[in-house]
Amino acid sequence: MTGPRLPSAPIVVATLATVLATVLVAAAVPGMAARSDPPPDPPPAAAGSSDLGERAAARDWLLEREPGLAQAQAQWGHDFYFTRAIYSGSRGRWGGRGGSWATDFPKADRQFLFILHRLLTMLDLHEWENPVSLTDPELRRFPFLYMLEVGYMNLSEAEIEGLRGYLEAGGFLVVDDFWGEEAWYNFEYHMSRILPGRQIEPIPMDHPIFHQFYDIDEVKTVPSVNNAMRGRYEECWGPCPPTVRGIFDDRGELMVVINHNTDLGDAWEWSENPYYPIDRSTYAYELAINYIIYGLSH
Repeated sequence: MTGPRLPSAPIVVATLATVLATVLVAAAVPGMAARSDPPPDPPPAAAGSSDLGERAAARDWLLEREPGLAQAQAQWGHDFYFTRAIYSGSRGRWGGRGGSWATDFPKADRQFLFILHRLLTMLDLHEWENPVSLTDPELRRFPFLYMLEVGYMNLSEAEIEGLRGYLEAGGFLVVDDFWGEEAWYNFEYHMSRILPGRQIEPIPMDHPIFHQFYDIDEVKTVPSVNNAMRGRYEECWGPCPPTVRGIFDDRGELMVVINHNTDLGDAWEWSENPYYPIDRSTYAYELAINYIIYGLSH
């Protein structure tokens, strides 16, 4: 795809300043809660219910509790929906939020959409977050899918088949926020079930995905807010360099992009925080916007 490319920091920095003002106002406005701390745990699922049933119940509970999530139910007809994958798997106390899929949800999604709406004015955006289960037949309505914390996923056969069908039908998956070798091995195992025979490969920096809207010439570690405030960016022991790898289809087009040892979602969630490094939040927005344009145009 060719077209104008935006200068890097100035536009995003100015927009982030607007985000800060909006978030401060939103804290007092019903339906625009700016908090990101987890809500209280929902009631435990009934005895004997399936893990898949628990995931569905957790989503329903979130939709009832979170102001604005009723509007987040997809309204057909928009060009783009920021769709987050709901899947089975959790990590300790986060399971009370519905599973690992709900990390940084919904604040990260809302703030990312706020920026996206102002930078890609040519795109008709659905204004709310859009969490969808991997087993939902409606998943194929949405060509872009965001999935994170995959080091803790434990997909059922129905979820494996759902994601495989989505990708083979032309869906584009962006994976984010998982760290270290153990998490990688779990993700790699699941991808071997989802797309057997397809290899995970490095994406070279001259690939078009790094140059769709912004020119990205370096893969950076994007830290969680707590680590960033302590001056430590990595979340794993030993060397854990950030990588961007992918899975290609038969035509050589990317169908999956994998961000390992980095956390784009935390940068979106905390971009208004004056202690969060602006170079990393800017990078996280720019990279994600490139992903979206590539996914929609390929």
